[in-house]
Amino acid sequence: MFVLAHLSDPHLGPLPPPRPSELASKRALGFINWQRKRRFLHRGEVLDALVQDLATQAPDHIAVTGDLVNISLPGEFATARAWLERLGAPHDVTLVPGNHDVYVRAARNEATHVWGDYMGSDSPASGSATHGAAFPFVRRRGPIALIGLSTALPTPPFMATGQLGAEQIERLANLLAALGREDRFRVVLIHHPPVSKPSRRLKRLLDAQLFRAAVAQHGAELIVHGHDHVHALVWLDGPNGRIPAVGVPSASAALTGDDDPAAYNLYRIDRVAAGWRCEMIARGLAKSTVPTPSIVALHRRVLIGRAID
Repeated sequence: MFVLAHLSDPHLGPLPPPRPSELASKRALGFINWQRKRRFLHRGEVLDALVQDLATQAPDHIAVTGDLVNISLPGEFATARAWLERLGAPHDVTLVPGNHDVYVRAARNEATHVWGDYMGSDSPASGSATHGAAFPFVRRRGPIALIGLSTALPTPPFMATGQLGAEQIERLANLLAALGREDRFRVVLIHHPPVSKPSRRLKRLLDAQLFRAAVAQHGAELIVHGHDHVHALVWLDGPNGRIPAVGVPSASAALTGDDDPAAYNLYRIDRVAAGWRCEMIARGLAKSTVPTPSIVALHRRVLIGRAID
């Protein structure tokens, strides 16, 4: 059995003090939003409790689907790098960026520069990650293949859309086909969800239809994402049946606010006679008034295969 953990959108705080020149952009609105609202919703003590609980589960690998930072200030990337290193070594943690990690054009390359070894493809010789990501990238761990995509791009104020682009989708299609021939359990990591509600029009994946078409033609076993800060499960068409696309809340979300409280998912992946079995176990912040955050089991569901009594 291979156990994959997935968390997303930690939105690490506090923000470093910005220079006035750094706020001469979309960052100014983001900074005001952080000071007035978001710093109360994304709590370091909640994230610490969640990561500590995750460590007790001893997963074989951890996937993080973006939004480590908030407004892409230069100082935020070093803080996030230190957090990643506490979470695990680059061999044991795979990261894809979110829209907040590429908040403005000036920060477009910072995520891959500072966190690149958490996003690089495996080196054929060593099995370790190469520094600096080109998307999509592939990492093979046990029976699974992690395929990392980037939907992150700078957007105007009040927008948080993402886009893969035709070239990345074409390469994704080729990888899905090749990894399917390897009989790997293919896990696609993407920040924006492949299906969005109409109310999320300004925060959607712009080429989601093309992404879904590639998956429908070439297949995948599991898609994991963040961005919406809620528990989510939708089923996409695949060549051999439905494919689960699963989202998680922000890993630092407090009990207050409109989004779901902090949580992460564990995926227990097994080979079986019919192909694969995958059980999802959600663990997250207990809905209690106890001052110290407590992480508990929330629910479990078999996504692929049959339940075992």
